[in-house]
Amino acid sequence: MQISLKDDLPFISIFLSYAGQATEIYDVLIDTGSVSTVLAADVVATLGITPAPTDELRILRGVGGTEAVFSRIVDFLRIGDFGIPNFEIEIGGMDYGFAINGILGMDFLTQVGAIIDLNTLSLESYRSNTKA
Repeated sequence: MQISLKDDLPFISIFLSYAGQATEIYDVLIDTGSVSTVLAADVVATLGITPAPTDELRILRGVGGTEAVFSRIVDFLRIGDFGIPNFEIEIGGMDYGFAINGILGMDFLTQVGAIIDLNTLSLESYRSNTKA
């Protein structure tokens, strides 16, 4: 899958499915410094992913500060022809002052055995058994 650089940061598009509905999400940052995958609340709301009164909020801490998030298990998260079924994502406001719809974290990258090639600007999977 092709990586695009925006302000020298690596971005990619992902496919997300929840409750039988799927969508492509653009402008997702590949972040090997992030433990988890976080997606913007306004983007995933189109799939019906919204906070529920029973959701437990978690606080994420990073270089940009702190953010409250809730989580959902989605049908799948996929990049190109590889992905993970029944994958847990975190959802937050993601108001970082620039266009970003999500962060693809190490939880996904390690499970698929991601190979990030900065010479060819591509992301591939080392594992062939990660079809979603």
